[in-house]
Amino acid sequence: MRSVLRGRPVVLLAALLLTPLAGTGCANRMHDENRQLHEQNRELQAQLDAKRAGGQNEIIEAPSQPSQPQVPAQPPATQPAISRTPAPINVPGTTTEQDPVAGTMTVRVPGDVLFDPGKATVREQAKSTLDKVAAALKKDYSGKQIRVEGHTDSDPIKVSKWKSNQELSVARADAVKKYLVSKGVDANMVSVQGFGSDRPKSGDKAQNRRVEIVVVTR
Repeated sequence: MRSVLRGRPVVLLAALLLTPLAGTGCANRMHDENRQLHEQNRELQAQLDAKRAGGQNEIIEAPSQPSQPQVPAQPPATQPAISRTPAPINVPGTTTEQDPVAGTMTVRVPGDVLFDPGKATVREQAKSTLDKVAAALKKDYSGKQIRVEGHTDSDPIKVSKWKSNQELSVARADAVKKYLVSKGVDANMVSVQGFGSDRPKSGDKAQNRRVEIVVVTR
């Protein structure tokens, strides 16, 4: 019994001596860990500073704007169709006159070119002129109304089968119409009218003897 009690103080003394050593080891380990964390923080800070110096700053996205309502695209405005105005008919041996107010174009052919005195038969020499007029009418004025108007001077008829200048003017206009139709002008679009000596152009009888081909352009 004495020997057991004699050994206990030795054990207690050993325990008391080892306790400070254990505490010292624990403190050293914590110190090492703290030093490692501090070193890691310094390395991270250095990396962050390097990125900032190189312009690699953190990108902050702007708040998104509310989407605008989609407006349906409007179709392009329709441009008005541009009407092509045909060129006036210019044929040698004729004169052309345009009347924008009345919407007409008149091709005037001298009667002395078309007919022999007191006659209503188209002369051979005049056919080439009417050929050019017919070609222009078909090309540029297809579908337009055409009036063929006959005119004479005021001299009374003495030797002719026509009883009056009025009858002669109608016969001459009809002869020109028939020739134009024979060259392809639409007969349904051509009308005939004779005025005799009622619409003289001037005091010159030769200018009053004429056939006018009036085209309604509008």
